[in-house]
Amino acid sequence: MIAVLIFLFSLLALLQFFIFYCRALIAESRAQKISGETLGLCGYPALALAGDQFQRLLELIDLCAETGEDGYQVLAICAYYRLLEFVRHSLQWAIPFAASWIDKERDGCAYAAALFLDRRIARNRMMLAQQSIRSL
Repeated sequence: MIAVLIFLFSLLALLQFFIFYCRALIAESRAQKISGETLGLCGYPALALAGDQFQRLLELIDLCAETGEDGYQVLAICAYYRLLEFVRHSLQWAIPFAASWIDKERDGCAYAAALFLDRRIARNRMMLAQQSIRSL
């Protein structure tokens, strides 16, 4: 019984650190600006990123070549978004006042995904420019 309690406390502590890490990633991404070119490529106006667009942004991220620098961050934000979706759907009746906070967090996840997409597009363009220079 004590082993089960220790295991549960360990899982809760791990979950707490995971949430803090993801919130730090979102805060860091909000401090950076996404290029208008990337937002135009996605088909979104400059300040209209919402949590509902997260899945489409992930699909666009998957189309870009991964260089290994942000792969774990994308996975962490994706898992955090899924956790928010679970909490939103399962506890909506119990905690109705948390819906606005969850929506803000989902919007932050979408912004972070758009920033990851922007970085990957910039890296892919840089690699393409380097290849074109080498082929000359």
